[in-house]
Amino acid sequence: MKYRTLGKTGLKVSVIGVGTWQFGGEWGQDFTQDEVDAVLDKAKELGINLIDTAECYGDHLSESFIGNYLSRRGREGWVVATKFGHHYHDRFKRDERFSAEDMIGQLDASLKALGVDYVDLYQFHSGTDSVFDNDALWTALDKQKQAGKILHIGTSIAKNDNLHQVAASTQVGSEAIQVVYNRLDRAPEESVFQSCLQQNLGVLARVPLASGYLSGKYKPGATFAATDTRHRHDPAETQRKLEEVQRIREHEVPEAMDMATWALAWCLKHDAVSAVIPGCKNVAQVESNAKAASYLSDNHPQAWTEEAEASGA
Repeated sequence: MKYRTLGKTGLKVSVIGVGTWQFGGEWGQDFTQDEVDAVLDKAKELGINLIDTAECYGDHLSESFIGNYLSRRGREGWVVATKFGHHYHDRFKRDERFSAEDMIGQLDASLKALGVDYVDLYQFHSGTDSVFDNDALWTALDKQKQAGKILHIGTSIAKNDNLHQVAASTQVGSEAIQVVYNRLDRAPEESVFQSCLQQNLGVLARVPLASGYLSGKYKPGATFAATDTRHRHDPAETQRKLEEVQRIREHEVPEAMDMATWALAWCLKHDAVSAVIPGCKNVAQVESNAKAASYLSDNHPQAWTEEAEASGA
């Protein structure tokens, strides 16, 4: 495994993280605690230390699975990131909760579900500019940080070209950006990543496998069950993406390389990207994801080694 510094947070994170939306039951599978344990055990064994979750992945369900795990295995060594801004009602049904008061309530509920006193990174989750531009919210977040419940604040932008929220990061005290970025969707390269580099913001690339389309498992014409969020994607757009994936597989992916591994390594080559946070449903997928680290060089601007830390770098 390789590690990078998550921008100005100073957190040392594995370049491969564990995205956990799937634990909330909206990706065609209802998880048991044993299945979650197996995924996280394998991740830790392979040197992965970053877990990304959210209050609305189920009604704190994903967080509860993770909290149960941490209560038995221990939190030491993990960087735990979660989010706020939505209330889960039912599968695929949420409403927005972005007031300062709502955030405080959600944070306390997340800490309880995770079984921890603090989270390493607490992220504004895919809100509009109108709810982002609320000084009272950022003041309340800073107070929660001062109280020790949050170590660092981040922003998970809904549209991956949202320069407004990214550009305001330093002003509001956000130190990291989470953004959709993958070989099929390169919009952040146009302006968002440059702003992140200028402000020394850590970048977590979510959906790095393009909702699994870049895993190489799905052919044009594939369909998804009603319990899988992908069944809500526009069929014509899904068909277009899967046809593009076939072209990429034929012309860009080395013949002997797993496509999912290649897709993650592709994201991590960009100077702005600190880590990718792919979802994984089983141990085999964790192993495939982790292999991407072996294809990276050590000269990335955010690369971190034991030697660098010892020398005070």
